[in-house]
Amino acid sequence: MTTTPRDLLMVAMDMPSSRPVEPGDLSLALAGAELIEFLRARAVELKHDRVVPSDTVDLADVTLPDDRLLTEGLAAVVREVPYEPVGEWLWRRGRGLAVAYLAAFEAEGQLSRQRDRRWGIFWTSRKVLVDTPARRRADRRWAADEPILAALAAAAGIYDKRTADSPEVTDQAAAAVISAVTDAVAELAEERQRRASKLNDAAVTNYRRGY
Repeated sequence: MTTTPRDLLMVAMDMPSSRPVEPGDLSLALAGAELIEFLRARAVELKHDRVVPSDTVDLADVTLPDDRLLTEGLAAVVREVPYEPVGEWLWRRGRGLAVAYLAAFEAEGQLSRQRDRRWGIFWTSRKVLVDTPARRRADRRWAADEPILAALAAAAGIYDKRTADSPEVTDQAAAAVISAVTDAVAELAEERQRRASKLNDAAVTNYRRGY
C-alpha cells in the first residue's frame, strides 16, 4: 500500500535533518496529503478555496487505496453548504494525525525498535522503519524528486539538497493545498513562538519576585 501521506511520513522518518520535524507541522502536511489524494480520486474538488464533495462522482464509486485513515479522512469531509475552507480542513483533520499514522505503521508491523548504546552502560531505543516494498517505493518517489511529495516535505520542514530546486507543482488544486499547508505551518510556528515568549516572560517575572 502506498499513498502520499504514507510516503511523506516515511520520508520524514528516513530523512536526516538539521532539526527534528515538529509533529504539528507534519500532521498538517499529512492532512494536506490526504486532501490531495481525495482530489486525485475526484472525491472532492476545490471551489473558491473550499473543499467541496464532487457532484459528478458517487462516493460509493470513489477508488482510494485500502487505507483506514484515508477512509476516515474522506468520511470527515464536510458535506453541507457552505462547506469548509482548506485551511480549516487542515487544522481539524490534522489534529494528532502524525501520531495516528505512526500507530497504523506500528500495528502493520512497519516499525521496529532500534537499540543504540550510548553513555557507557545505558541503552536507548527508537522506532525505525523496517525494509518493506512500501518504504522502497517511497524512497524511489523521493529520489525521483516527485514535485508534490517534495513540496509537502518542504512545507513540513523536511529539507535536503533536492527540495530547493524541485520542479514546481503544476496541478493547480494540489498547489493550492500545499500553499495552505505552508500558511498553516507558519501560523503554528508563530503560535509556538508566542507561547515560548509568554513562558519566558513569566519565568523572568517569577525570578524578579524571588520564586
